[in-house]
Parts: sequence; C-alpha cells; structure tokens
Amino acid sequence: MTGIALSGVALVSTAGAVARARTREDKPASPPPATPSAFAGTHAIAPLPFNPAKLKGLSEKLLRSHHENNYGGAVKNLNKVEEELARTTKDTPGFLLGGLKERELTFTNSMILHEAYFGNLGGDGKASGPIQKLLAGAYGDFGRWEEHFRATGASLAGGSGWIILDYNLASGEPRTSWSGNHTQAVASGVPLLVMDMYEHAYALDYGAAAAKYIDAFFQNIQWDEVNRRLERAQKAHAALKG
Repeated sequence: MTGIALSGVALVSTAGAVARARTREDKPASPPPATPSAFAGTHAIAPLPFNPAKLKGLSEKLLRSHHENNYGGAVKNLNKVEEELARTTKDTPGFLLGGLKERELTFTNSMILHEAYFGNLGGDGKASGPIQKLLAGAYGDFGRWEEHFRATGASLAGGSGWIILDYNLASGEPRTSWSGNHTQAVASGVPLLVMDMYEHAYALDYGAAAAKYIDAFFQNIQWDEVNRRLERAQKAHAALKG
C-alpha cells in the first residue's frame, strides 16, 4: 500500500511539473524594452514639397541629386550615429563619445536646414505679406535686405555653408546670418528663409558661378511658407516673453 501511495504522489508531482512547464512555454515572452527616442535612429527622409521638374533655373537632376544624396545622406547618417550612441556607457572613452556627439550635431542641423531649404522653394519668388514689411523695417527697405542676403551668399561662393534669415526669439527681430559646417547658428534663431551655399546645391547647373545660382534661388522662393514660419516664430516669441 505504501508503495502504491508513493507512486501516486510521484505521478501527481510529475504531472504538476509538466503543467507548470507548459504554462511557462505558452506564456508570451515580454517585449524587449523600447529604445529611448534619443537613440532611436528612426528619422525619415521627407519628400520634396514641389515638382522638381518645374523650378526655374534649377534642374530636376540637380534637385533630385541634392535631395537624395546630400539631404538623404544626412538623415541616414544621423540614424546610424544615434544607434551608435545607444551603445555608449559611462566607460566609453571621451574621444569616442565626443566624436559621435559632434557628428550628431552636424547631421541633425544638416537634416533640419535641408528640410527648411527645400520647404522654402517651389514658389514664384514674389515677396509679399508680413515678412516683406518686417524686413523693410529692420533693414530700411526690402531691397536693402535682399541686397545684403545676396551679398552674404556670394561671400560663401566656392566654400561651404548656409545663409539663413533668422527670427531671433530673444529680441523678436529678423537677421541674416552666416552658418558654416552645419554647426554655426544664432542660438535663439528660428530659420525663416534658408539658402544652401554648399557647392552641391548648384555646381551641376552652374559650376562655380554661384551668383547665377543665387538669382535662380530668388526666382523660386516660396514666400507663403516664409510667412507661415514667421507667424509661428512670432507666437513663440510672445509666449517666451510671457
């Protein structure tokens, strides 16, 4: 009788263990922890906001190459840098982390400025609305601002950089700034109008003739978009003032 009882206990114990094992196997695995957004590497390439075959003085070949290779390359490289930053720890050598952070800044600004650049193209180049009045007040007249913006662009001919009409959130005033290597900009500036002066923006069409590219750029400015950016920047300035 004792042997039979012990066998019964053993069978029950074994059956329970099998049931628990099956329960563990059937239970879905916990999903891996989500990657923090700072290291996600999921930035997407935005499409061109205009038909590249219809801009005046800027060829479709140039615009597509610029968008796919230079802007697209910046977005892809930013994603790769963020993935590398996700692997860093407190023990990562400073020179490695510092190098990644420098690349992160460069590719982030390149992405943002390229999107602003393409976003302010596709128009008829005819300035109107609040931006025209604002620039006339800040520079004496609108023509003086345009002259200054063009000359600042020409100063980068054959070099590398951006010309940016910023709205300064600290002062509430517009200024034309010069930015080199994607990393120099007004700290509180919101880009209203962006002109790419890297040679990849014009060399396919104009070679080294940067002045002709600047003419073409002005013929295609989408001033409605510039006015929309101005409106948002002015609201942000008012909110910051409290």
